Amino acid sequence: MGQARVMTPAPIFDSLETLRTRTSAKWTVFEPDVLPLPVAEMDFQLAEPIAETLMAAIRRSDTGYQFPHTALPEAFAAFAGRRWNWTVDPGQVWTTTDVSVAIVETLRRVAPVGSEVVVNPPIYPPFFDLIPEAGHRVKEVPLAPDGAGAWMIDLDGLEAAFAGGARAFLLCNPHNPLGLPHSRETLAAVAELAQRYDVAVVSDEIHGPLTYPDATFTPFLDVSDAARRQGVCVTAASKGWNIAGLKCALMVTAHPNKATIVGGMPDEVNWRTSIFGYLASVAAFSQAEEWLDSALVQLRSNRSLLGNLLAEHLPGVRYAEPQASYLAWLDLRALGWGDDPSAHALESARVALNPGPTFGAEGNGFVRLNFACSPEILVEAVTRLAG
Repeated sequence: MGQARVMTPAPIFDSLETLRTRTSAKWTVFEPDVLPLPVAEMDFQLAEPIAETLMAAIRRSDTGYQFPHTALPEAFAAFAGRRWNWTVDPGQVWTTTDVSVAIVETLRRVAPVGSEVVVNPPIYPPFFDLIPEAGHRVKEVPLAPDGAGAWMIDLDGLEAAFAGGARAFLLCNPHNPLGLPHSRETLAAVAELAQRYDVAVVSDEIHGPLTYPDATFTPFLDVSDAARRQGVCVTAASKGWNIAGLKCALMVTAHPNKATIVGGMPDEVNWRTSIFGYLASVAAFSQAEEWLDSALVQLRSNRSLLGNLLAEHLPGVRYAEPQASYLAWLDLRALGWGDDPSAHALESARVALNPGPTFGAEGNGFVRLNFACSPEILVEAVTRLAG
């Protein structure tokens, strides 16, 4: 079991002046007059249990190679049990450097070279590159309207792709950029199709910890025996606790057939794990859950604030509040800013947003906005966009 949780204060947003001293991509790619709201980083100060863990490692000069051991698998299993009532076997948890590497290495081993791998655009843009990197081809099955103003996986389209020869499905749960945790019923249907056509499902669940209290995150491997047989979960503490730069991700299985595949990867895949990322992830899952809960309270407030600001200043923009993550998918087509409204936003308003078209053709006229910033920055950004 993981260590006892430590009560932590509500996360604090760093000032804009302090944020501009950060050297991460979010704060160095753009000119100083630009408000950067694309890169999926939060502007909170680091959770104290994580900061202290890292500082303690530095004080003891603990900066060498990370040897795989049981601390992180056990911490994640305990967190998954508390958070999602998901029973994870720590013996079926492995680590590597980040979720992208986990995806590539897993796809290389669960599908023959040159196979089609299904994705559901609009989708996290690197998916379009990770699949060819693994030696496969992208097969797009766009998300479909669910009839209630939201979106869901197109199960008919998915079955057609599986029947047509696709050998793997790169699932995004919760879905980025929509912030959509797929329902248990949908995931069970996906698993049944995957088993029927012998398709491997690699489920990217990195945004799972960022699911809001008014929604439910369901781990794919928890939905059925079929899911456990066909699936591999890839995840990390990196998004939930803002530690992406520390480089550590998890690969989780729940069936001997997939455990043999993931556990049989070359040792170097595991050795790529950063010791700082490993230590920070243990601290996140076992000591910083209170911090995560507090962060979600603030992010939920920002989620509502963004909706109010858009209604007041840019009423033509369509925005459905995400149920997970701090990323807003905004439909700007009514503004007449073209297929890539982010170009206009950057040039005219000096606000940097993710270009919708990079998420697939379904993203034309859209942008993705990161609202994990102070309310003051969010107000300034929307005010600038409104001109």
